[in-house]
Amino acid sequence: MNTSILDQTDLEILRLLQKDARLTNKELALKLHKGSSTMFERVSRLKDLGYITGSVTLIDRNKFDELWISFTQVQLNDHSGEALIAFQNEVIRFSEVLECYHTTGAFDFLLKIVVSDMAGYNRLIVEKLAKLKNVGSLQSCFVVNEAKRELAYPLKDRT
Repeated sequence: MNTSILDQTDLEILRLLQKDARLTNKELALKLHKGSSTMFERVSRLKDLGYITGSVTLIDRNKFDELWISFTQVQLNDHSGEALIAFQNEVIRFSEVLECYHTTGAFDFLLKIVVSDMAGYNRLIVEKLAKLKNVGSLQSCFVVNEAKRELAYPLKDRT
């Protein structure tokens, strides 16, 4: 998507909403020294253009003992375009897979997986991932401590 149609105010709106999606148009207007109706129009435009695709509530995962997070690297046997797309389309259907990235390097994909316990992880690996045709190898690392979780993308200023 072409970001050249965004001005500095659009970028500031996106920065603020990435940090706190609950901000009202009035609060945005106060922070950016603009009118509330202007903020309403701009936020609506950003949604219509697809720059804002939704809002989420972040929870403190430490409040839940049953959230085990794994980052799993997957290497495929076949690296054709069709095989990569097929794997991606299959794996994103698994509810345990929160994020899926096609990457460079020794592995083809990096998956962020959340399960309730080691038995749930084993079920995912044995009953779902290992059954996919093209999976060559898997390597997983479990999260011991979450020191930082930032979801806001850095956006360059317009000059």
